[in-house]
Amino acid sequence: MVYRRTPAVQARLDAQRALIVQGATGVLSREGFAGLSMAAVAAEAGIATGTVYKQFAGKAELVAAVFETVVAREVEAVRAAVAEGEVLQRVSAAVETFAGRALKNPKLAYVLLAEPVDAAVDAQRLQFRRAFAAAFEAAIVSGVAEGSLPAQDPHLSAAALVGAIGEVLVGPLVAAPHAETVIPELVAFAVRALGARTDSLSPKEFRSC
Repeated sequence: MVYRRTPAVQARLDAQRALIVQGATGVLSREGFAGLSMAAVAAEAGIATGTVYKQFAGKAELVAAVFETVVAREVEAVRAAVAEGEVLQRVSAAVETFAGRALKNPKLAYVLLAEPVDAAVDAQRLQFRRAFAAAFEAAIVSGVAEGSLPAQDPHLSAAALVGAIGEVLVGPLVAAPHAETVIPELVAFAVRALGARTDSLSPKEFRSC
């Protein structure tokens, strides 16, 4: 007879898994991928190291779970930012949200964007970039349709934009710069890169570009 977990047992295991992922996120936020170990995660979560191994086979599998959890949260924030408003407002909000949240937790963002990791985690990173690009793409599609952006391949433009922003952030994330100088420059770059009509910009936005 095949053993089936009761709802109570499954709920306990799910809660335990969530606790471990939260602990791993905390360690990554301080130490990065290079400083992550199963023992460190166990200590962070207040559980035995063996308990971590019962849920995750190894470091790569655990970090992949962190990616899945954190990326879902970050992507949802960007999606919410591009949900309403004119296209330039949506693009600006997407850039500000993406970059602003990264700069608030630079060590974790560096792990998500650029730190050398296992191949399995790199696959998660690619999904991370694609999810963000999809959010940008929605705003670009709208802008082209309404005429505030020139005709272009929204999928390609969105991927290029996310790649460029991520590349720019790698240096700042390591050097911990002031967000008030980095983010406005990234917004201005995004507006120029997408070919937005300058007569649709506010005076402040026009000066920035």
